Amino acid sequence: MKKLKKFYDQRQLHWMVLPGVAFMIVFNYIPIYGIIIAFKNYTIIDTVSSAPWVGLENFRIIMEDSFFWEAVRNTLAISLMKLFLGFAIPIILAIMIFEMRDGYLKKVIQTISYIPHFFSWIVLGGMLISWLSTSGFINQIMMSLGLMNQGVNHLLDPDKYWWIAVLSDLWKEVGWGTILYLAGMSRIDPTFYEAARIDGASKLTQIRTITLPLLAPIISLNLILNVSGLLGSNLDQTLVLMNAQNQNKSEVINSFVYRMGLTQGDFSYATAVGLGISVISIVLLVITDRITRKMNNGRSVIL
Repeated sequence: MKKLKKFYDQRQLHWMVLPGVAFMIVFNYIPIYGIIIAFKNYTIIDTVSSAPWVGLENFRIIMEDSFFWEAVRNTLAISLMKLFLGFAIPIILAIMIFEMRDGYLKKVIQTISYIPHFFSWIVLGGMLISWLSTSGFINQIMMSLGLMNQGVNHLLDPDKYWWIAVLSDLWKEVGWGTILYLAGMSRIDPTFYEAARIDGASKLTQIRTITLPLLAPIISLNLILNVSGLLGSNLDQTLVLMNAQNQNKSEVINSFVYRMGLTQGDFSYATAVGLGISVISIVLLVITDRITRKMNNGRSVIL
């Protein structure tokens, strides 16, 4: 009865939550039924229930598809590079901003670093295509420094694509990635730093012994989310920057699923790929959570 009374007393809050719950049911849970087409030979003239069952045939085809494994290689390479750079640099930038004493300059740097996040990849991709073209300003700078004799289109060179994808994603998201860390640092008791300064601790020692340990839960959460998303590279970025010349290095799993499903109409195959990747991502999520528990004295931040 107490629980029912508490529920009734909070009925206004539950009414506010109801639209979000309904949205999740309609767009997140009901579509899960469509996963069964991964085990069927589904075409646009079939319904989900009438399509013939083929069991694990689609997954067998995946294992033998060289183009799929090429997409896996590119996805892992780009995602791991993004993980090593895109995970550490926002922490470093957040600490640098937090330690600044000039409030106006701090706000300017934060604003400048946030701005790229609010532009879509259509806009930023167009800018990158222009900058990296034969007559783009990147070539102009490199030629003026004597690093190149003539301009080249960097996006047509497959060997450069991974670095272009990683660095452009870092440029777009590094500032936005500092928000959680800055929020966490703003809640640290200043007396910790005052006591450390009295004891003669240097700034680096304060960061190592106070800031980073108190940020451990946030760092753990971001690490878990980044590792669990290793197989989910940025589709928008890929579709904008990919071309026929660099496709063997730019095709990632998400773009492969998009191309097989929506472009070629092989819905069962694309669903099977997506289902397999989702299962692997869940496994990575659980494994990373178990590992990061050591950073939080045995406490899990998600499970």
